[in-house]
Amino acid sequence: MEGRKGSLRHFRIWGCPIHVLVQNPKKLERRSKLCLFVGYPKESKGGLFYEPQENKVFVSTNATFLEEDHIRNHQTRSKLVLEEISKNTTDRPSSSTKIVDKTRNIDQTHPSQELGEPRRSGRVVRQRDRYLGLSEAQTVIPNDGIEDPLTYKRAMNDVDYDQWIKANYLEMESMYSNSIWTLIDQPNDVKPIGCKWIYKRKRDQAGKVQTFKARLVAKGYTQNKRIDYEETISPVAMIKSITILLSIATFYDYEIWQMNVKTAFLNGNLEENIYMVQPEGFIQKGQEKKVWIISRYQSNPGRDHWTAIKNILKYLIRTKDYMLVYGSKDLILTRYTDSDFQTDKDARKSTSGSIFTLNGGAVVWRSIKQSCIANSTIEAEYVATCEAAKEAV
Repeated sequence: MEGRKGSLRHFRIWGCPIHVLVQNPKKLERRSKLCLFVGYPKESKGGLFYEPQENKVFVSTNATFLEEDHIRNHQTRSKLVLEEISKNTTDRPSSSTKIVDKTRNIDQTHPSQELGEPRRSGRVVRQRDRYLGLSEAQTVIPNDGIEDPLTYKRAMNDVDYDQWIKANYLEMESMYSNSIWTLIDQPNDVKPIGCKWIYKRKRDQAGKVQTFKARLVAKGYTQNKRIDYEETISPVAMIKSITILLSIATFYDYEIWQMNVKTAFLNGNLEENIYMVQPEGFIQKGQEKKVWIISRYQSNPGRDHWTAIKNILKYLIRTKDYMLVYGSKDLILTRYTDSDFQTDKDARKSTSGSIFTLNGGAVVWRSIKQSCIANSTIEAEYVATCEAAKEAV
């Protein structure tokens, strides 16, 4: 291990079900197959997986382990109670060994059974409710087993240090071209925030390294809300804009092309002045005490943001087989709206719901608590209709 601490993140539960990616499947074939994890190969990286349908064992580096489902569905078997064996006892098991079955009386014995299962704990492992539905975690086992560097110094001592240097310069070049920062003298009443390099090897489905990514991020967690900033935003396209374009493209049978914008998050506008220290490896000589004043700012997610992300991931897993289908004779925008009545027991507010369809499929949908307290169901539905009309305009 060359002095490095060994990693245990590849250790998996033997016998747990997994989904293995199918290489080059046909158009109507499944993209994965359900197998069982049976061990690790000696000559190569990856895992050994057993496929019951074809009754064979094979090696793969791309699998989704269903360990949490395996633990939840596991049923504890009968418990074996062994008496203490003295030195004069022979190797043959005693006929007085007791088998304790949870479905029968505790004192029931089975003299005819000489060999029993190993003793198992009767403790039932239960997962917290907020993690249910997050059991399917995609795990790509790299072929080389090399971990990504966590700091700039480790990257410079890494076996691929030359690739990390190129990635650093590409990141800095992108910031130069977007006029992200200006080097100034540090004001006396300002404490600049730190920064950190994030390194990541981008791999393909087989675990082979394709590109080396380096990102320079500010340590925004050191800032305080209402003092250093007012709100956090992320400049991304609205989902309704994307769905409307997809609906129109399917109606006119257009071809859709996807492109990638490098460092798209740098295009957001910033009103506050953000001061940051110079990054490692790019500190200008003779100007070490100067700091950056940042003209772009992405986000500073807090605990509430991560909780919301967990809920979104659980929703996506539950609805992963759902899809939007577009296709009708007319390109007509249709609106549906409804409301409940004072379902919020604390604030006594109602919830509005609306959905817009175009070309036979949904393009805009919304469910939100009303800002006012409705005194009747008619008033609640009127508020919901008004909000949907403003959305349509």
